[in-house]
Amino acid sequence: MIAGANLNYSLGKYEGAVLHTLGALQKGRIIQRIWKQDYTVWKAKPDNIINRLGWLNAPRDTLKQLSYVRAVLDPIIAEGYTDAVLLGMGGSSLAAEVFSRIFSRREGHPNLHILDTTDPVSISQISKKLNLAKTLFLVSSKSGTTLETVLLFHYFYNLALKKSGKKAGRNFIIITDPDSPLEELAYRLSLRHVFLSNPAIGGRYSALSFPGIVPAALMGIDVEKLLRNALTIEETEESQFFNGRLNSSGSVLGAVLGTLAQKGRSKLTFIFPPTWAPLGSWLEQLIAESTGKEGKGILPVCAEPLMMPAAYKDDRLFVIFHSKEKASPKKVSAIIAAGHPVITVRLQNKFQLASQMFLWEMATAVSSHILGINPFDQPDVEASKIITRRMIDLYRGKKELPQEKAVLATKECDGYGCTMAATPADALTKFLSGAKGNAYVCLQVYLKATPQVAEALLELRTAISKKYRLAAVISYGPRYLHSTGQLHKGDNGQGLFIQLTSDDKLDIEIPDRPGTAASTLTFGTLKSAQAMGDRQALIKLNRKIIRFHLKENIMATINAMAVSVREN
Repeated sequence: MIAGANLNYSLGKYEGAVLHTLGALQKGRIIQRIWKQDYTVWKAKPDNIINRLGWLNAPRDTLKQLSYVRAVLDPIIAEGYTDAVLLGMGGSSLAAEVFSRIFSRREGHPNLHILDTTDPVSISQISKKLNLAKTLFLVSSKSGTTLETVLLFHYFYNLALKKSGKKAGRNFIIITDPDSPLEELAYRLSLRHVFLSNPAIGGRYSALSFPGIVPAALMGIDVEKLLRNALTIEETEESQFFNGRLNSSGSVLGAVLGTLAQKGRSKLTFIFPPTWAPLGSWLEQLIAESTGKEGKGILPVCAEPLMMPAAYKDDRLFVIFHSKEKASPKKVSAIIAAGHPVITVRLQNKFQLASQMFLWEMATAVSSHILGINPFDQPDVEASKIITRRMIDLYRGKKELPQEKAVLATKECDGYGCTMAATPADALTKFLSGAKGNAYVCLQVYLKATPQVAEALLELRTAISKKYRLAAVISYGPRYLHSTGQLHKGDNGQGLFIQLTSDDKLDIEIPDRPGTAASTLTFGTLKSAQAMGDRQALIKLNRKIIRFHLKENIMATINAMAVSVREN
């Protein structure tokens, strides 16, 4: 075992290959070239690289802007807002969500809610809880064109307009890039403030810039302490840490991730203590969307309990986070003894969250160099968006979405893309029996997120993982479209996708424009179009996908699937 300040590596037979990679990185001066913002580290052309390297200096640059952030937010906080709602998707919401779940808000600061869904029931529930006069809305989209964010803004702006009239704009802050449509809209509607993000930082690398830090500051988190933790790592990474040997730098971590992915260990399995579990969703997007392209990819597996070695194939690399809440030492020792590579991350306090974010950003950039891909683009994400927009246009013309014919039709469930079967559970087991090699399973969930649904899905995922010894993950739509959706379409096609949909108990009309009542689309229709669009995009790429539209006894149907997987 090689020890560093915060990271320990137990790489077994892979250690030699990693050391060879480190030598190659040192010989090619790759880390120095990254800091000089040399785009040829990844590709021969600068497209979508040279304008995406601002994250390297984000801790330092954001620290310089904290006085400005406080000058804007302090008077707003003093007005006594009780709640703040962040409207955003993917990189515009995930860092803020991690901050809000790991840290508690400070007294006198608003509760922060993250709304990154088009589910009408979820939107209705949160809107009914809010005192709109005491609610601040953060509308976050770097491009200013993110469909879900723009439409959520239309909806909540109209609600605020009914409540406060011409003063409604005071309840809205925009976080976007310069010259985006949202910036123009903010000035036209006289919204409270616009934070202009650094356009040289991509969404999933923006945690330590305005999209992550402004919501954290609004909660009363000590963002200066956060950023100084990250700055320590930034300065260490840049000046002194890379020496061609195993150590605790993000550069070395990236060398390990990239080398082991090339060796087939591409299922990056995170084990967190409860306090740190929220970090998983942010890491999931960073790694999956950055590496899942050109037939390659590293699949992050989060929130999976650590099992005994026999439960795993030889496609796993384990990352075990330790704090005061330690993982089972016996299970960890058994995993290492069985030959599985393990990285241990030791954490002292919550403020190391920011330094971990920078560390993993660097690791992702380095691993992408090793894999020969550009970590800053997302070339396959647009496929789902194009089909979704086409579906929406059809709906606006005909007032209905294209209809699919179910292969399986029961009282509880309709099945699409499956073979003939007597029950949904039978259809699922037949589908999973086609798994080959180092496949993985993804549950693409377009259901209302409730504790009961989450528990049933966890049972199903665990049953699949144990029965077939496959990595299995749960992804809620449409948020995964801005996260792992790139990997689903861009990797080597080994994924098996199980899409779960249902009818909405209620629906909400979306204003076509802020300040007007006219509506040609609902959130329920949008969600259905997104699910349909992503499924069609996966089918076009010859991915294996099955859809179950749950009608009655949703929990019972999911539970029956789990039982069928376990027993057949």
